[in-house]
Amino acid sequence: MPKSPAGTRDKAATDHRLRKHADYQRVYRAGRKQFSPSMSYFFALRGEGSAENAAAPSGPRVGLTAGKVLGDAVERNRIKRRMRDIVRRRIAIVDADVDIVLHPRKSVLTVEFAKLESEVARIFATIQAMISKAGKPGAVRPAQPKVAP
Repeated sequence: MPKSPAGTRDKAATDHRLRKHADYQRVYRAGRKQFSPSMSYFFALRGEGSAENAAAPSGPRVGLTAGKVLGDAVERNRIKRRMRDIVRRRIAIVDADVDIVLHPRKSVLTVEFAKLESEVARIFATIQAMISKAGKPGAVRPAQPKVAP
């Protein structure tokens, strides 16, 4: 990750990360769930003109989950390091204001890095393709809060 002369992390390099619990919950609640061989993933467009989009940088944001079911802290951290590196390399595939949550399976630890990278690239390309046809019926729309009547 690029560092500034003072040794602190470059803010622009971390703008693509999903950080707030509320954002994760919004993606789970209003987004779409998909599956790939090594992980499941959720994604939701950020609404235009809403408060959530005003504070967020433009472009995609990606969040990772690694629950205790994936192993001990060492294994979970290894999974997250591998996934963060791949996301950093491949995030440019998606060019929309979308939030993505990647939920890897334990098999991510044993999958070759190149194969995992191609899978994440395929996931991002799939998301971009779904967003590109958003004007068509049945396509992805910006997430709207569910309000009970």
